[in-house]
Amino acid sequence: MQQNEKLQRIFRDVFDDPTIELEPTMTADDIAEWDSLSHVRLMLEVSKAFGVRFSASEVSSLNNVGDLQALISSKGGA
Repeated sequence: MQQNEKLQRIFRDVFDDPTIELEPTMTADDIAEWDSLSHVRLMLEVSKAFGVRFSASEVSSLNNVGDLQALISSKGGA
């Protein structure tokens, strides 16, 4: 499974919305259920699924889904 497919599956799971279609420019403003608690859950699920760890500063520097994809790739997440 490719990174984007895996990430989309995680987003759909965390936000309980099977219609989510990820775009690199997507932000929390684009998903009504994306609040601080779901963000923590999202980061935990991404970390587990891709076998990577994120620092607090890395997470706080993310502006959109594209930034998250780039961060996962930079850590060799598979």
